Amino acid sequence: MELLKDIILKFNLFIIYYVVAINFIYFVQLILSALSLYGYIRKVRYSDYQNYTTSYNMIPISILVPAYNEEETIVDNVRNLLYINYPEFEIIVINDGSKDNTLKKLIDAFSLKKIDQPVRYLIKTKDIKGIYKNIDIPNLVVVDKENGGKADALNAGINVSRYPIFVSIDADSILESDSLVRVIMPFIEDKETIAVGGIVRIANGSFIKRGLIKKVELPKSSIAMFQIVEYLRAFLTGRMGWDALNSLLIVSGAFGAFKKDVAVEVGGYLSGTVGEDMEIIVRLHKHMRKHKRRYKIKFIPDPVCWTQAPESLKDLRSQRRRWQIGLMDSLFRHKDMFFNPRYGIIGLYAYPYFFFFEMLGPIIEIIGYIFIPLSYILGILNLKYFTLFLIASILYGIILSIGAILLEEYTFNKYPSLRQVIKLTLYAIFENFGYRQLTSLYRFEAIFKYRKLKHSWGKIKRISFTKSA
Repeated sequence: MELLKDIILKFNLFIIYYVVAINFIYFVQLILSALSLYGYIRKVRYSDYQNYTTSYNMIPISILVPAYNEEETIVDNVRNLLYINYPEFEIIVINDGSKDNTLKKLIDAFSLKKIDQPVRYLIKTKDIKGIYKNIDIPNLVVVDKENGGKADALNAGINVSRYPIFVSIDADSILESDSLVRVIMPFIEDKETIAVGGIVRIANGSFIKRGLIKKVELPKSSIAMFQIVEYLRAFLTGRMGWDALNSLLIVSGAFGAFKKDVAVEVGGYLSGTVGEDMEIIVRLHKHMRKHKRRYKIKFIPDPVCWTQAPESLKDLRSQRRRWQIGLMDSLFRHKDMFFNPRYGIIGLYAYPYFFFFEMLGPIIEIIGYIFIPLSYILGILNLKYFTLFLIASILYGIILSIGAILLEEYTFNKYPSLRQVIKLTLYAIFENFGYRQLTSLYRFEAIFKYRKLKHSWGKIKRISFTKSA
């Protein structure tokens, strides 16, 4: 019994240091993000980026859309991309052996015909069964291939693509009209840029017609509302802060841009992992530092990609387990970077942060929930200090979430009405009482099912954008 008390006491002391450390990191990220956003907004306001939308000196872009069983959203997705305001681009939809009507819907909607087109296999992929085009829509290409997973589909798209920059976008997402101009600017401004991530926002509840966002609204689903707060915090304070330190370890698979030649150098996306978006970024860092080449991987907060969020607990569980397993897989594959000074701030700070706070965080949190009642039963829990500590931790989490909402309102103001801001603020408060614990539980489950699920993408129900409004 004394041994158990000693273990619990030491763990409780560890938890105090752990919570203080992670909250300090979050606070620093919030400050860095606010400063970076302020500088970015000033630059955008005084720039003439709009002139670039008609400039034929812009870098041409290939947009890659991997699609597996995406019949509900794929047509709206392609229609949206065809309306993009950009001088020269191609859309390459990769049908990755879908078992539904994804390919048929694309063929019918855009009057596509199968053509003979040679493919240069820069990266090895599963066999391509056919390529479809319409002479009246010359910048649309549909690739039909054997099922090989999202990474394999993206690699097939890279092989078919013609242009030096490619953008990956999920089939359940749509872009704002000037998103490509925004995301390409870092490549134009700095030749050392090799990858750029844009912000992803929740489309649920918004009015979308023929692939275009007509009006931004908040969803009715509480699960989707919580995710809006999460996304604002993750992108506007998290990734913006990592960008300020030039140590971004993930570019969202929903919307990211890459220099094709560098992506091909590292072998493209890695098949056999469900976290291909993080894995390729870690590998790019590793490759460039190993060869002592100057480079930048950037995040910019306003090329907006709107995506569908899960609205059921079943789908949310599937998504969070996949995210956790993808994180673990990327960290395990590149464990030689851990506290390795050869990789600079990536090895000494970014990797350890993701290992201790993102990967191991759910384990520590769940054990903490178990040890609290044990501490009380064994008479070693001081209720007064515990209550104060708990209140301080919750308030701090609320402040960080509200800080992200305020940053959004100050900068891009996508939710302009007072009603929307109040509703977001309420959800920023309520997410601390059940929702966060639930997502931690899903991630905790993923850790113990890592070997079983590390090759499983999981299923999330898709609905058409019209229905999701």
